[in-house]
Amino acid sequence: MVSIPPTMKAIRLHGSGVDGLRQDTIDTPSPGPGEVLVEVHAAAITRDELEWPVDRLPAIPSYELSGVVAAVGDDVDGVSVGDQVYALTPFDRDGVAADYAVVPASALAPKPASVGHVESAAIPLPALSAWQGLFTHGRLEPGERVLIHGAVGGVGLFATQLARWRGAHVVATASPSAFDEARALGAHEVIDGRGSLDDALKSVDAVFDTVGGELLERAPALLADPSRLVSVAAEPVGEGIFFIVEPSREQLVELSRLVDAGQLRVPIDSTFGLADAVAAFERSLASGKRGKVVVQVADDDS
Repeated sequence: MVSIPPTMKAIRLHGSGVDGLRQDTIDTPSPGPGEVLVEVHAAAITRDELEWPVDRLPAIPSYELSGVVAAVGDDVDGVSVGDQVYALTPFDRDGVAADYAVVPASALAPKPASVGHVESAAIPLPALSAWQGLFTHGRLEPGERVLIHGAVGGVGLFATQLARWRGAHVVATASPSAFDEARALGAHEVIDGRGSLDDALKSVDAVFDTVGGELLERAPALLADPSRLVSVAAEPVGEGIFFIVEPSREQLVELSRLVDAGQLRVPIDSTFGLADAVAAFERSLASGKRGKVVVQVADDDS
């Protein structure tokens, strides 16, 4: 039997921006039907996410967690108290930067066994974005040429690794200082996106854009089929696809398998305690990051 305290610490957004963050003591929530209460060990942060819940303040931010199941609601199968799990949680409800979080059971997957909670929490949003952009929307197949804009950014570094794993020929754009890192992630070719792409590469079968702007505007000219331009940054002109990542237990299960097989590495930029959440969010807005900013909620990372 797990002892669940009646109250918990939570980071809540009371006003706009980082200045609106407070650490509050609030009632520990209880899971309803189809839900699970997770003791949060780590919660990851996404740049600009403090802009998302401004219509429902105060709100708990962070939508990626790794932790341990503390209680299970009615009508839940396949999840038990004590399970180590991770998830991308829905964006239309409170997040997980707290001691405990209620999560739909359908979003939870067993965390990778080979890494701790900090690394596991850093996977869901960027890796699911990469998976869905490349495979669900981009329809990437082995042997095809894919251009990944922003190949060493938060989403791009997972996209580069996953495209290489799928057997595609990976062409990456990055700044010259990050060329070696892009190659280490699996890119076959690396080019400076600030130059002329027409001169630097042949046509490609798919483009996955994570940066928007001029690179996205120039992408349709590189494709025979413009519907295979996919972006997580902005709406493309014409037939391209812009999408917002969705939770997926099945895809997280596959991502766990790849991490445990050593085929997907998880860079961490920095780690902060729950009491230092303001500094964590400030870091998430800074430039030059390599990997995720993670709030470590529990004392251990087992």
